[in-house]
Amino acid sequence: MKIEDFIPTAILQPFIKTFRIIESQDELANRVLPNISLAIAFRFNGENSYSSSNGESLLPKTTFSGLRKSTRVINYAKNTSTLVVLFKECGAAAFFKEPLHELFEESIPLDCIINPSEIIIIEELLSSAQDNLQRITIVEQFLIKKRNGYKIDPLIAKAIEEIHSAKGFITIKELANTLYISHDAFEKRFRKIVGATPKQFSSIVRMLSIIRHRQNTSNLLDVLFDAGYYDQSHFNKDFKQFTGQTPTDFFKSDNFW
Repeated sequence: MKIEDFIPTAILQPFIKTFRIIESQDELANRVLPNISLAIAFRFNGENSYSSSNGESLLPKTTFSGLRKSTRVINYAKNTSTLVVLFKECGAAAFFKEPLHELFEESIPLDCIINPSEIIIIEELLSSAQDNLQRITIVEQFLIKKRNGYKIDPLIAKAIEEIHSAKGFITIKELANTLYISHDAFEKRFRKIVGATPKQFSSIVRMLSIIRHRQNTSNLLDVLFDAGYYDQSHFNKDFKQFTGQTPTDFFKSDNFW
């Protein structure tokens, strides 16, 4: 599998983290961890599917995915290529007026919320493009036209900054108090823009921080204590829900991104 990231054009940088091209020459399964970015995936070659308790299901050619609290196994057929738009935490709201928390744990065809004829045109352009840079330009032009005038909410941006600073180990009530907003109003505002409740988002940040720091140190217990875990059995349960594997099995494998 080849993964390559591209920096968005300046006008999109406040909203989009990266454009990611994923190319697989061989058939394989990849473990995709929960992330803090909503994403649109434009598949322009091959086909892919995801595995669940109900079996294997084909993914639409163009998919809009919300935040998730558990891992997902994506299966790639031979010669499958996909362009993924990874939004910044507050970024997707600049293109979609729909309440983004309704996408939590969901992936839907993008033509459910955008005119299907527009999606067909984009898919045809991506399939006939000469190279990946041309594909990036096609998607950038599409997104620029879809911008709805939304400006980054400074209160939610500050909340996200505080959550990251605490590595996800934070009390949402105290966070709301710090921002001088009621808990209910804060949660409603946060989930509509970010695509998850503050608690759900913090949990994702917390676990991703543990994984990142565990890869840089051999002492897992120190990492757990820093993240606020004092019961390893509790951590093991949360970790398996997040990754689908025990910590031992997960850190033996590099088959994830």
